[in-house]
Amino acid sequence: MTLDDFKGLDPKDAGNWPIPVQLLCMLLLFGLILTGGYFYVWADQLQELEAAQVKEEQLKQQFLDKKKQAVNLEAYRQQLLEIQQAFGAMLKQLPNKAEMETLLTEINQAGVGRGLLFELFRPGAEIKTSEFVEQPIDIRISGNYHDLASFVSDVAQLSRIVTLGNIQLAPAKDGQLTMQAVVRTYRVLDEAEIQAIRQAELDAKKKKK
Repeated sequence: MTLDDFKGLDPKDAGNWPIPVQLLCMLLLFGLILTGGYFYVWADQLQELEAAQVKEEQLKQQFLDKKKQAVNLEAYRQQLLEIQQAFGAMLKQLPNKAEMETLLTEINQAGVGRGLLFELFRPGAEIKTSEFVEQPIDIRISGNYHDLASFVSDVAQLSRIVTLGNIQLAPAKDGQLTMQAVVRTYRVLDEAEIQAIRQAELDAKKKKK
């Protein structure tokens, strides 16, 4: 088919055009219809279909995740119970406000009993949470390496929960060492503190409303 085949064609008499020309025009028309249909009709529908397919995959994944959770629900409950029991046991190790002074004395005596010299024993501001109160204590003590190590071990073995952090060692006079650290111990909230926290939570909820 050449360009000459299209010369002299009468648009009003398309039925008498050469067969190859008619076929080509039909193909072009069909292509235009498909293109127009895609942009004006099918494009939006295809986008909706793709979005629906993505949503379907998301729902399938959510279903599988929830199915796994349901299958392991009893194991999760058992783990939660064990965590609650362990946490309850830890809370029982915490002194109350009245017992806190005794605990601080025990920490001090752990150092004095090892022949260490306290240069600093300064309780800091308490840090309150909804479950307990943390009491940081800045200490600086001097002694030989063996006695300092024994002091750390003694503190770790106290009946109450006591931790040492931010430990720094520096040489002192006569071959001694100076250790700076932050001792952290904990106590339970007393009833007044619990009520104050609950009231603060209620006030915060009211403000949000």
